[in-house]
Amino acid sequence: MPINHRSDLSSKIAKHIPVAYEIFFNPETRVEMKGVLQFLRSVRMVMMDDLKAVLFDLGGTLVKTASPPEIIKRILERYGIVRGLEEIALAHRRAEEGMSPEDYRLSYYEFWVKWNRRILNALHISGGDEFLARALVDEWWDNADVELYPDAREALEKLREAELKLGIVTNAFKKDIEEIFARIDLPNLFDVAVGIDAVGRPKPDPQIFLYAVKKLNIRPREALFVGDSLENDYFGALKAGLRAVLVDRDYLMNNRLDLIRINDLRELIKLVCLNI
Repeated sequence: MPINHRSDLSSKIAKHIPVAYEIFFNPETRVEMKGVLQFLRSVRMVMMDDLKAVLFDLGGTLVKTASPPEIIKRILERYGIVRGLEEIALAHRRAEEGMSPEDYRLSYYEFWVKWNRRILNALHISGGDEFLARALVDEWWDNADVELYPDAREALEKLREAELKLGIVTNAFKKDIEEIFARIDLPNLFDVAVGIDAVGRPKPDPQIFLYAVKKLNIRPREALFVGDSLENDYFGALKAGLRAVLVDRDYLMNNRLDLIRINDLRELIKLVCLNI
């Protein structure tokens, strides 16, 4: 039915999102279901006045790396072991599925050696498997082609200029975070960096998100989480009470109008810093 009234919220949307205003507050416009979803996304975008922090996933969001199967393949071939990428990818998935909640309470080295043993067993590599499990840990980041996404620096710097706190929440260990940042050219812009060893639980468990929020001394609702995984990052953050934005670099979620998503991190500047 026609919308014939304009609330304070509509005026705010008109100021920041003219397209949404024209569609939904023009008296001659009728709202269709697809338009309703777009409108709701617009409303959620502008209602961020109380935002105090933006938290990020790391791999696939701020930094890109070679895929885990490719890294494993490279290291194994250094020791004369040849396996196909598909075979390694399957072994990697099985290793992940086989890890128990208790495993995430292990130390950095214990966790990754155990993970790698599972991969090697799935690849039917027995001779020297203990040595190889450790070699995969020791040589991982030197074979990972770590690189900062081109859009990351500008987005982070603009968010910092807006006096927002910044943080990282990742399903990696603290030492992994250190290894990554040793390989990229980025100033230390982060107020907190949380890995799975901080709480012994990975995303999408709410505990890891809430730990970061507590370290920043803010409420969950005052934080926005940005990540590339629909389940681990987007829905994990929402479940913990944070706001969420999905990074969809490859436009795989174009049909999901129920999500707040971006294709470039620089879109965050308009999304959360409308005054910049």
